[in-house]
Amino acid sequence: ILWMDNRAVDQADRINATKHPVLRYCGDADSPEWMIPKVLWIKENQKDIYNRSYKIIEQLDYLNYKLCGVLSSSICQATCKWNYVESEGGYQKDFMEAIGLEDYEEKMVTRVDKIGTYLGKISPEFAREFDLNPDMIIVQGGVDAHMAMFGLNVIVPNKIGVIMGTSFVHLCLAEEKKEYKGIWGPYDGAVIDKLWLLEGGQISAASVLDWYQNNFYQGDSYETIIRQAEEIPIGCDGLVALDFFQGNRTPYKTARAKGVYYGLKLTHTKAHLYRALLEAVAFGTANIIKNFDDQGYPVNTLIGCGGVTKNRLWMQIISDVTGKPIIVNKELQAGVLGCGVVAAASALYEGDFQKAADEMVHTDVKIEPNMENHKKYEKIFTKYLKLYENLAEMMEMDD
Repeated sequence: ILWMDNRAVDQADRINATKHPVLRYCGDADSPEWMIPKVLWIKENQKDIYNRSYKIIEQLDYLNYKLCGVLSSSICQATCKWNYVESEGGYQKDFMEAIGLEDYEEKMVTRVDKIGTYLGKISPEFAREFDLNPDMIIVQGGVDAHMAMFGLNVIVPNKIGVIMGTSFVHLCLAEEKKEYKGIWGPYDGAVIDKLWLLEGGQISAASVLDWYQNNFYQGDSYETIIRQAEEIPIGCDGLVALDFFQGNRTPYKTARAKGVYYGLKLTHTKAHLYRALLEAVAFGTANIIKNFDDQGYPVNTLIGCGGVTKNRLWMQIISDVTGKPIIVNKELQAGVLGCGVVAAASALYEGDFQKAADEMVHTDVKIEPNMENHKKYEKIFTKYLKLYENLAEMMEMDD
């Protein structure tokens, strides 16, 4: 079941209706994207599979098991997706019983290890089959986007990394636990021990552009599409879109939000519709940044990675809409680099993640916002917010 699959909406709703204290450590709500609602969905809808399963695990757990024969959950995934809270003793038995997973200790991997923890040496059989160093050690990893924090060098408070791909993920760390609205977290030590992880996100980002391109731009090159979008003025001549094609992660936290085009006229072209989606995703990021700012977590600079950073028109739009500079590092695949940082820290730097990141992460470019464009976008951003506000009740009525 892929991460963006929202089949477990009803299960998430029931989990959140318990208002169990453990939900305070994940932003007061579970998302249907997460593993606990999905495990519950399997139990309720695929009982035979559930009963026959030895363990229901993340793909990372499976890879580690194949590599070294150890079944261990990463604290990153356990905390962010499985309602594990280290400072409260881990998994909460009364919570699991309340939601219908009283057998969680049987079906889940309850061993939880921190990122960088030594799990074991690579199995001799695996090393032989793939011609790998038989003395290679395996250390614990984490969620792909969260591992990118190491590859962005965003592993101390007051920095924010934005993973810009199929979805957008906005990640930062805080020294103190604080109640935030519209943000996932604060997660207890999910990435760096004794620091609280805060997370914003947009489920549909580059995936929305892929949808549009595949349906309406067949035959045109990527460069042609961008060139046409560059010729469309800011605000797309009155056309505004909502980017919630697969629901909204933050700040509205609803899987029932929908994508929208508003203001269509006969004078609009396919290039208008395309640019409106670029602007919509930028408005979604701006809304998340605004939510951080409004609650006392100031965001001055974004550090971006992922495929979207290659689209400099889109990057400039995001910078202009948010009014924030964006740093792009030399290695765009920050998740892969982040794994390298963690491995290097474990093998070469006595577990010092910061020292490894300082050695391995290097800035390429810094995109500065055009503040005149930012002023133009402010009025359109307000319309974007109002559009969702006026349609939210109708969206929640849909199945």
